[in-house]
Amino acid sequence: MNGETPEKLTPDEVCQVIGERVRERRLALGHSMERFADICGLSLGMLSKIENGQTSPSIGTLTRLANAGDVPLTALFRGLDEEHDAVIVPEGGGLEIAHEGGGDGRTYHDLGALRGPNRQIEPVLVTITEPDEVFPIFQHAGVEFIYMVAGTVEYGYGSKRYILTRGDTMQLHGDIPHGPTALLELPIQFLSLKIH
Repeated sequence: MNGETPEKLTPDEVCQVIGERVRERRLALGHSMERFADICGLSLGMLSKIENGQTSPSIGTLTRLANAGDVPLTALFRGLDEEHDAVIVPEGGGLEIAHEGGGDGRTYHDLGALRGPNRQIEPVLVTITEPDEVFPIFQHAGVEFIYMVAGTVEYGYGSKRYILTRGDTMQLHGDIPHGPTALLELPIQFLSLKIH
């Protein structure tokens, strides 16, 4: 699923949806086309074209339609961009991913990613169960938020070192070198949220 480009809308599709919303609202109010056109200050022919998706109404016309329908302007666009994925990962789930620093006693589970070419958030559950003296240093774009689930770790950020234990959080800039520098109490588990 990752890497799929979002579906592009055509102007005709947008006009069709706007027309459907206008017709739905007019009918919900119990107005004939003639009455609603009069309230909007539009000709009957123009309202007919809008409701049938045959014309692209101006912002001014859209505003009049929304006001006459007693709805916010955005209500006329309802349905255009509502097809978003929700990603649910059951407890203990998540795709185990190959990650720098992974290997025996270290696992990285991706806890879900929304589709699209530009991943905005990267949630990863990191579990360390075996001692290891080799610690990767990470650098990446954006910011990272860490929440300690279990254990105690010394975490390096630039030239500084911080002790993080269960319940602690840390927020950092991804372009500064960072990563575990000492495993103080195993097992260690933390949630890493990278925001790009």
